[in-house]
Amino acid sequence: MDVWPDKSEAQQILEDWTANKNLRKHAYAVEAAMRAYAIKLGQDPDRWGIVGLLHDFDYEKYPDVGDHPFKGVAYLKERGFSNDLTEAILAHAEHTGASRDTLLKKCIFAVDELTGLIVAVALVRPSKKLEDVSVRSVVKKWKEKSFASGADRKIIEQGAEELGVELAEHIETVLKAMQVISEKLEL
Repeated sequence: MDVWPDKSEAQQILEDWTANKNLRKHAYAVEAAMRAYAIKLGQDPDRWGIVGLLHDFDYEKYPDVGDHPFKGVAYLKERGFSNDLTEAILAHAEHTGASRDTLLKKCIFAVDELTGLIVAVALVRPSKKLEDVSVRSVVKKWKEKSFASGADRKIIEQGAEELGVELAEHIETVLKAMQVISEKLEL
């Protein structure tokens, strides 16, 4: 079955499950990055964006690694949504053991952590604006292991490698996508 929620339905699921404003902004950042990669790779930006929007929708209610993203995936399956969607959501989290055997799965894995690192770089800029963040500034902060230590650099590197892109190109793609929606991200 290849049933996907449309954008408004996915947005409603996110809103129903996620009250935290910062978690919602994270979902929007990942959605933007997924759409940018879909366009770059000749894929469906609407479907890839939905994966980004919904990848963490259950996290606020179920933050434990034994529950997230399994509870959300179960909910989506109950609603009859595509295995492509649910398997991609599983693939974003390494602890699930889900294979990353498609571009979609590789991409959600690759962009998730990087969006958080880019937000952290923006927040230490005097302006706190994404427009003042460059690939160079992300790379500079990348080297500071204590900076944004929650953003797993090994996962980001592995994700870029699995996508077959250089790290700088990966950072640039995600950064530009986030800059386009900077107002929505309030950055």
